[in-house]
Amino acid sequence: MSSTSSSTSSGRPARARDRDDEGRARNARPRDGLGRPLPYDADGVPRQPEGVVRTPWETVAEAQALLDEGKPFHAHEVFEDAWKTGPEAERALWRGLAQLAVGLTHAARGNVTGGARLLRRGAGAVEEWVADTGERTPYGMDAPGLVAWARELADTVENGAMGAVDAAERAPRLRGGA
Repeated sequence: MSSTSSSTSSGRPARARDRDDEGRARNARPRDGLGRPLPYDADGVPRQPEGVVRTPWETVAEAQALLDEGKPFHAHEVFEDAWKTGPEAERALWRGLAQLAVGLTHAARGNVTGGARLLRRGAGAVEEWVADTGERTPYGMDAPGLVAWARELADTVENGAMGAVDAAERAPRLRGGA
Protein backbone atom coordinates (compact mmCIF):
# COMPACT_ATOMS: atom_id res chain seq x y z
CA MET A 1 0.00 0.00 0.00
CA SER A 2 1.36 3.41 -0.85
CA SER A 3 0.59 6.64 0.97
CA THR A 4 1.26 10.33 0.84
CA SER A 5 2.00 12.78 3.62
CA SER A 6 1.49 16.51 4.12
CA SER A 7 1.07 19.06 6.89
CA THR A 8 -2.05 20.54 8.41
CA SER A 9 -2.63 24.30 8.62
CA SER A 10 -1.31 24.13 12.21
CA GLY A 11 2.01 22.81 10.91
CA ARG A 12 1.48 19.35 12.44
CA PRO A 13 2.12 16.43 10.11
CA ALA A 14 -1.10 15.10 8.59
CA ARG A 15 -1.84 11.40 8.80
CA ALA A 16 -0.85 9.63 5.59
CA ARG A 17 -3.80 8.75 3.36
CA ASP A 18 -4.36 5.06 2.85
CA ARG A 19 -4.05 4.18 -0.84
CA ASP A 20 -3.99 0.95 -2.80
CA ASP A 21 -1.39 0.21 -5.47
CA GLU A 22 -3.48 2.03 -8.10
CA GLY A 23 -3.70 5.16 -5.91
CA ARG A 24 -7.38 4.73 -4.95
CA ALA A 25 -8.32 5.77 -1.42
CA ARG A 26 -8.61 2.79 0.93
CA ASN A 27 -9.27 3.67 4.53
CA ALA A 28 -7.42 1.18 6.70
CA ARG A 29 -8.96 2.49 9.92
CA PRO A 30 -10.76 -0.14 11.95
CA ARG A 31 -14.57 0.05 11.91
CA ASP A 32 -17.29 -0.74 14.40
CA GLY A 33 -20.23 -3.05 13.70
CA LEU A 34 -22.12 -0.20 12.00
CA GLY A 35 -19.19 0.67 9.74
CA ARG A 36 -18.15 3.81 11.62
CA PRO A 37 -14.41 4.53 11.66
CA LEU A 38 -12.57 4.00 14.92
CA PRO A 39 -9.15 5.30 15.98
CA TYR A 40 -6.28 3.57 14.18
CA ASP A 41 -5.17 1.75 17.34
CA ALA A 42 -8.67 0.44 18.25
CA ASP A 43 -9.89 -3.10 17.81
CA GLY A 44 -12.53 -3.09 15.11
CA VAL A 45 -14.93 -5.53 13.56
CA PRO A 46 -13.40 -7.52 10.69
CA ARG A 47 -14.44 -6.10 7.34
CA GLN A 48 -16.34 -8.02 4.71
CA PRO A 49 -14.07 -8.92 1.82
CA GLU A 50 -15.06 -7.04 -1.35
CA GLY A 51 -15.78 -8.55 -4.74
CA VAL A 52 -16.74 -12.00 -3.49
CA VAL A 53 -18.85 -13.98 -5.94
CA ARG A 54 -21.48 -15.99 -4.09
CA THR A 55 -24.53 -17.86 -5.21
CA PRO A 56 -27.72 -15.92 -4.57
CA TRP A 57 -28.62 -18.42 -1.84
CA GLU A 58 -25.22 -17.88 -0.17
CA THR A 59 -25.70 -14.13 -0.44
CA VAL A 60 -29.05 -14.27 1.34
CA ALA A 61 -27.75 -16.60 4.07
CA GLU A 62 -24.61 -14.53 4.73
CA ALA A 63 -26.50 -11.24 4.71
CA GLN A 64 -29.10 -12.64 7.13
CA ALA A 65 -26.39 -13.81 9.53
CA LEU A 66 -24.82 -10.34 9.50
CA LEU A 67 -28.18 -8.64 9.99
CA ASP A 68 -28.92 -10.95 12.92
CA GLU A 69 -25.56 -9.93 14.46
CA GLY A 70 -26.52 -6.24 14.20
CA LYS A 71 -24.11 -5.60 11.30
CA PRO A 72 -26.27 -4.13 8.54
CA PHE A 73 -23.30 -2.20 7.11
CA HIS A 74 -21.56 -5.52 6.50
CA ALA A 75 -24.74 -7.07 5.08
CA HIS A 76 -24.87 -4.15 2.65
CA GLU A 77 -21.40 -5.13 1.41
CA VAL A 78 -22.60 -8.68 0.75
CA PHE A 79 -25.63 -7.40 -1.19
CA GLU A 80 -23.39 -4.99 -3.07
CA ASP A 81 -21.20 -7.89 -4.23
CA ALA A 82 -24.32 -9.63 -5.61
CA TRP A 83 -25.43 -6.40 -7.29
CA LYS A 84 -22.06 -5.92 -8.97
CA THR A 85 -21.36 -9.55 -9.93
CA GLY A 86 -24.84 -10.98 -10.53
CA PRO A 87 -26.88 -11.14 -13.69
CA GLU A 88 -28.09 -7.82 -15.10
CA ALA A 89 -31.73 -8.87 -14.63
CA GLU A 90 -31.20 -9.09 -10.84
CA ARG A 91 -29.08 -6.02 -10.23
CA ALA A 92 -32.02 -3.81 -9.26
CA LEU A 93 -33.10 -6.38 -6.65
CA TRP A 94 -29.66 -6.62 -5.03
CA ARG A 95 -29.15 -2.85 -5.19
CA GLY A 96 -32.52 -2.37 -3.44
CA LEU A 97 -31.56 -4.88 -0.75
CA ALA A 98 -28.21 -3.10 -0.26
CA GLN A 99 -30.12 0.16 0.18
CA LEU A 100 -32.35 -1.46 2.81
CA ALA A 101 -29.26 -2.57 4.74
CA VAL A 102 -27.68 0.90 4.48
CA GLY A 103 -30.97 2.45 5.59
CA LEU A 104 -30.94 0.24 8.69
CA THR A 105 -27.30 1.21 9.24
CA HIS A 106 -28.15 4.92 9.19
CA ALA A 107 -31.18 4.39 11.42
CA ALA A 108 -28.97 2.53 13.92
CA ARG A 109 -26.47 5.39 13.83
CA GLY A 110 -29.29 7.83 14.67
CA ASN A 111 -29.38 9.42 11.22
CA VAL A 112 -33.16 9.82 10.93
CA THR A 113 -33.25 11.52 7.54
CA GLY A 114 -30.72 9.27 5.82
CA GLY A 115 -32.12 6.12 7.38
CA ALA A 116 -35.72 6.82 6.36
CA ARG A 117 -34.72 7.97 2.88
CA LEU A 118 -32.64 4.87 2.14
CA LEU A 119 -35.21 2.50 3.60
CA ARG A 120 -37.85 4.01 1.32
CA ARG A 121 -35.54 4.06 -1.70
CA GLY A 122 -34.63 0.39 -1.16
CA ALA A 123 -38.30 -0.54 -0.64
CA GLY A 124 -39.21 1.21 -3.88
CA ALA A 125 -36.44 -0.56 -5.78
CA VAL A 126 -37.45 -4.01 -4.48
CA GLU A 127 -41.12 -3.27 -5.14
CA GLU A 128 -40.35 -2.13 -8.69
CA TRP A 129 -38.26 -5.25 -9.33
CA VAL A 130 -41.16 -7.43 -8.14
CA ALA A 131 -43.57 -5.51 -10.40
CA ASP A 132 -41.23 -5.88 -13.39
CA THR A 133 -40.51 -9.59 -12.88
CA GLY A 134 -43.62 -10.87 -11.10
CA GLU A 135 -41.27 -12.72 -8.71
CA ARG A 136 -42.42 -12.26 -5.10
CA THR A 137 -40.05 -14.72 -3.42
CA PRO A 138 -36.64 -14.49 -5.10
CA TYR A 139 -34.28 -17.04 -3.54
CA GLY A 140 -36.84 -17.66 -0.82
CA MET A 141 -36.97 -14.01 0.26
CA ASP A 142 -40.32 -12.46 1.08
CA ALA A 143 -39.97 -9.38 -1.15
CA PRO A 144 -43.38 -7.84 -0.27
CA GLY A 145 -42.67 -8.46 3.42
CA LEU A 146 -39.29 -6.70 3.13
CA VAL A 147 -40.95 -3.72 1.44
CA ALA A 148 -43.51 -3.50 4.27
CA TRP A 149 -40.77 -3.87 6.91
CA ALA A 150 -38.71 -1.07 5.37
CA ARG A 151 -41.60 1.36 5.08
CA GLU A 152 -42.79 0.67 8.62
CA LEU A 153 -39.27 1.18 10.00
CA ALA A 154 -38.86 4.37 7.94
CA ASP A 155 -42.09 5.73 9.45
CA THR A 156 -40.97 4.73 12.95
CA VAL A 157 -37.56 6.34 12.53
CA GLU A 158 -39.03 9.53 11.11
CA ASN A 159 -41.56 10.01 13.90
CA GLY A 160 -38.57 10.17 16.25
CA ALA A 161 -40.16 8.14 19.00
CA MET A 162 -37.26 5.75 19.39
CA GLY A 163 -34.05 7.61 18.45
CA ALA A 164 -31.37 5.29 17.13
CA VAL A 165 -32.68 1.79 16.50
CA ASP A 166 -31.08 -1.43 17.65
CA ALA A 167 -29.88 -2.93 14.36
CA ALA A 168 -30.07 -6.56 15.51
CA GLU A 169 -33.47 -6.12 17.12
CA ARG A 170 -34.94 -4.39 14.06
CA ALA A 171 -33.22 -6.56 11.43
CA PRO A 172 -35.58 -8.01 8.83
CA ARG A 173 -36.12 -11.70 8.23
CA LEU A 174 -35.16 -12.01 4.58
CA ARG A 175 -36.89 -15.34 4.16
CA GLY A 176 -40.35 -14.72 5.55
CA GLY A 177 -41.55 -13.00 8.68
CA ALA A 178 -39.78 -9.71 7.89
